[in-house]
Amino acid sequence: MAEQLKELFSKDFVEFISIKIKEYYSTFDEKNFQKKIFNKNWKNLELKERMRFIVLNLNDFIPIPYIEQLEVLKKVKKDLEYKDSMALQSMVFQDFVEVFGLDDYENSIKALEVFTIKSSSEFAIRQFILKYQDKTMTQMKTWTKDKNEHIRRLASEGCRPRLPWAIALPKYKKDPTVVLEILELLKNDKSEYVRKSVANNLNDIAKDNPHLVIEFVAKNLGKTKNLDWICKHASRTLLKRGDKDILKLFDYGSVEHIRVNDFKLDTKVHIGDSFKFCFALKSEIPLGNLRVEYAIYYLKSNGTYSKKVFMISQNEIKEKKKSFIKKQSFKNMTTRKHYKGEHFISLVLNGIEQKKYPFILEA
Repeated sequence: MAEQLKELFSKDFVEFISIKIKEYYSTFDEKNFQKKIFNKNWKNLELKERMRFIVLNLNDFIPIPYIEQLEVLKKVKKDLEYKDSMALQSMVFQDFVEVFGLDDYENSIKALEVFTIKSSSEFAIRQFILKYQDKTMTQMKTWTKDKNEHIRRLASEGCRPRLPWAIALPKYKKDPTVVLEILELLKNDKSEYVRKSVANNLNDIAKDNPHLVIEFVAKNLGKTKNLDWICKHASRTLLKRGDKDILKLFDYGSVEHIRVNDFKLDTKVHIGDSFKFCFALKSEIPLGNLRVEYAIYYLKSNGTYSKKVFMISQNEIKEKKKSFIKKQSFKNMTTRKHYKGEHFISLVLNGIEQKKYPFILEA
């Protein structure tokens, strides 16, 4: 079984930062700090709860002014940068700033800039956006010009309207104008790490303001290879929705010339197993630029259905016939629990849903 994510905050990690803090703050009581962390409730804490618990104890065991605490933690963070495996764990320092530094804007922003290198301050910066919106977004525009890709990425990732695992930014979900100004400054960034964040931010925006992303794609598609990638990655939600405007921009046209032949599927599948299906696409002319997806209609506990679309292929098919064989796992996951009963599958060609086929999921 894969190790739980919360185990990243392990005994080894806590011991490591304890030793390092002791180097830079000689009166640090490392033994009692570790004892306080690993109390009887530690095993019950999840990932973010463990991080916050460490942060609260860091403040208790380093009882000096906030600005002096930051200087100690900056030195410890610098030592962690040599351990690539600890990028996520080192986010305890950003969390420390989020909890204890919200009333000290200047020192906290400088600290987040340091802490984001080879890690990320994307979660902590959001509290500063909410409290000091104009000042923080101006700072993020300045970060777009920084020589360090981690700092430039923070300018984009930190203001994503719907950043996963983070608090939302309601104002930017409603009107992302200032966010788009930042993305314009980063869309031609030389770093793939930064460009990926730009695309993910645009995909967030597409969920609430699809017309703005459609405008961005129309303006930037076909200019450079890197911009083409951003446009495509930014449009993934709209493409899955079958948005006609975005499909047209990517030249996904009519599928009236295509026939679906020999669709075969498992009529029954057990929870925990894989559902298999196959089919062929045929035409009198080349199939053309084609986005091939399939939709599963999952039966929910209340008897209704939840539709989820999955990608099969998206490219130009010059042949007149193309066969596909696919399988879909029905293992229960933390993000999806399966329920026995009738489910459905359908193909989606260039955003157009085809015939639905039923199958039974058994316990």
